[in-house]
Amino acid sequence: MERIEWMLRLANVKGLSSRLVRHLAVTLQDNAHIDDDLLLDHGLSEIQRQQFRELCPRQLERTHAWLAHEQHHLVACIEEHYPTTLAEISRRPSLLYVAGSLDALQTPQLGVVGSRHCTHYGKQWGSWFTQQLALSGLTITSGLARGIDGVAHRAALEVQGKTVAVLGSGLQYIYPKNHQTLAREIMNSGGALVSEFPLDMAPHPVNFPRRNRIISGLSLGVLVIEATLKSGSLVTARYALEQNRNVYALPGALGNPGSEGTHWLIQQGALLVAHPNNILEDLHSTLQWLPDSTSETIYSQDSDDVPLPFATVLANVGDEVTPVDVVAERAGQPVPVIAAHLLELELAGWIAAVPGGYVRLRRACHVRRTYVLV
Repeated sequence: MERIEWMLRLANVKGLSSRLVRHLAVTLQDNAHIDDDLLLDHGLSEIQRQQFRELCPRQLERTHAWLAHEQHHLVACIEEHYPTTLAEISRRPSLLYVAGSLDALQTPQLGVVGSRHCTHYGKQWGSWFTQQLALSGLTITSGLARGIDGVAHRAALEVQGKTVAVLGSGLQYIYPKNHQTLAREIMNSGGALVSEFPLDMAPHPVNFPRRNRIISGLSLGVLVIEATLKSGSLVTARYALEQNRNVYALPGALGNPGSEGTHWLIQQGALLVAHPNNILEDLHSTLQWLPDSTSETIYSQDSDDVPLPFATVLANVGDEVTPVDVVAERAGQPVPVIAAHLLELELAGWIAAVPGGYVRLRRACHVRRTYVLV
């Protein structure tokens, strides 16, 4: 039996322990002839033996055609290209479909997950954290979903970092459809798309918890940006804890449902992160290259060497949307003057104009809010 065929057949079998999957994979690899007695000797039940026998010829043909592309790969759990971190977890996938770089799966990865319906706060800080972490050398791993997942992938690509997307569908069924371009960019930028599901499998709710365990399994830790108390991101965090991975949570505004999940994680012992360096320091023992690449990169945008125009004005722009007239009141200056100063700060990259006012993009530790006339 050829390599591709036994890999697909083994992936069809349900309810096998990781140890049995590995042992069976070695046996299948070494035996040209595989009969029912061999499967029975390995402890497979009648139903499991039937699952092994039931392989649609069309699936085998489709897989061969897909593998003709040089960037498409099929990796079994016993092969050298199987991700080392994923091989450590229980119930690891017996088979991975990979589009893109196999080398990306062996790099140090950080899972970044969050709400599909993220706020401006989540987009802003999720993007900034991800960019800094990608610049530090971490590969950003997420689930290609709407919201924070898409923000994380795009942020990594914007700084020429690597990113890995783990799908809850087959790789020939990119979901959501409006992320097809993003998926191509990930694959063509040294990253990878990964799935354990057959190529043409459509997304289904039961697939996503399985997808989440792979995100955490590939990663050294998981950062949760925004999450409600019912968010699938908390499922990823739970898997991370079960897999002995670190869990990080970004605090948010009180009263925002998207902050309730991250605040709950912090109460349960997740590390509250206020800066990307918090994560890198926590991973220091794992990432031996950290001292060579952390300080200059992470602090480059917030360094005192970066010109800081109108510090008093900047001090009165919050992390949430701050209207121009509120900034003017706090700073004790006329609105037209403040408007001009805000434009300068925006052009310098310290703040961003959003509907209703401005939000802070960078943190300057040496400025304080004045609250004049408030």
